[in-house]
Amino acid sequence: VHKVLRKKKVNGVGGEWFRCSTKDVKAAIVAIKTGTANIENRTQTFAMRPEQKEAVDKTIEYFASAQKDFPDRAPKFLWNAKMRFGKTFASYMLAKRMRFKKVLVLTFKPAVEAAWEEDLMTHVDFEGWQFICRGGMKYEEADLSRPLVCFGSFQDYLGTNDSGGIKTKNEWVHATNWDIVIFDEYHFGAWRDNAKNLFKQPDEDEDYDFDLEKYKKDEADNAYNETFLPITTSYYLFLSGTPFRAINSGEFIEEQIYNWTYSDEQRAKENWGDASDNPYAAMPRMVMMTYRIPDSIRQIASQGEFNEFDLNVFFSAKGKGKEAKFVYENEVQKWLDLIRGSFLPASVDDMKLGQDQRPPMPFSDVRLLNVLSHTFWFLPNVASCYAMYHLLNQKQNTFFHSYAINVSAGPKAGIGVDALGPVQKSMGDPLSTKT
Repeated sequence: VHKVLRKKKVNGVGGEWFRCSTKDVKAAIVAIKTGTANIENRTQTFAMRPEQKEAVDKTIEYFASAQKDFPDRAPKFLWNAKMRFGKTFASYMLAKRMRFKKVLVLTFKPAVEAAWEEDLMTHVDFEGWQFICRGGMKYEEADLSRPLVCFGSFQDYLGTNDSGGIKTKNEWVHATNWDIVIFDEYHFGAWRDNAKNLFKQPDEDEDYDFDLEKYKKDEADNAYNETFLPITTSYYLFLSGTPFRAINSGEFIEEQIYNWTYSDEQRAKENWGDASDNPYAAMPRMVMMTYRIPDSIRQIASQGEFNEFDLNVFFSAKGKGKEAKFVYENEVQKWLDLIRGSFLPASVDDMKLGQDQRPPMPFSDVRLLNVLSHTFWFLPNVASCYAMYHLLNQKQNTFFHSYAINVSAGPKAGIGVDALGPVQKSMGDPLSTKT
């Protein structure tokens, strides 16, 4: 370890003492274990889990087959994988396996940039790779002889200037023939003509008025069509945890999809032989509970060919900030009563079932209440988040008044990790440094 530190020109201060960081020491140990120079002080050495390798293998196999059958068409593949799958790391391993040098990552959620950068710049498998992003390394500064990953938002990289042309600073994005374009958080995209309005936003961090539900209705939820994007590539990879509409529309056939669910993860964790090296050990046990929503609540958000219940419609809201209000506020209030176990029609039905068969409602059953001191509620958009905040604070919802309610949505709440401070503070986290 001392030899490696000296080679890296880490200052020794006498004997066995060195003036360096913990990362320097960890990187030196990694260099010894891997037999590399590890000049870039990389500290991560983990390998792909079985399902990640399976996803990469299946994608490569499909790409080869599709390119053979349709040589003039860029093949596309979908990873329908839940959070914790490790889509970022696996995507990089796919690029490395296929010896790609130019990777473009596009997202509607710029806040995930940190995760993409960390996986690339800390893992030994990507020594020499470069990460280009807004506020970081610029394309002009990159060594084009080495692999590079360019990360950006649709609004920024594919946005237009005031005259409708390509932004001068992003001309290289359009001029480059990419080896692969990766769409992260694919389900957040709203496509075709209406979606192009997003690209005209002068500031990608500002809120924009885009009625996603109206778009879905007007466009009949047409699947994504990448032909309108002003970029060229040899392959497309789509990443999403909830690509239901894309799958239902037939945009991807079975051969173009790799699926990985939370149930798959929990099963893999349980069936792993040697507990000492179980790669799923750090992933907490997950319990999933589903509830049948009473007809008097669900009917206002049932639509479509199969009369399915649409959460986006149910929690849709209008207005901004203090003016935000649910479109179906009465029904959302009934839902709040339901999860408290106090919605009368549901209570009557439960009584008919008997004590042993009543479903445990999350904010009324004592077995669940003691683990719900901190909860995260995910809503369709920023307006819905503020509408929920206002509704929970109304006097009839006294139960929720004992909770500290944070709205962690929209630029005002802070983008990405900047929204973490208020949450940590209300949880009594001693590591919180923000107010």
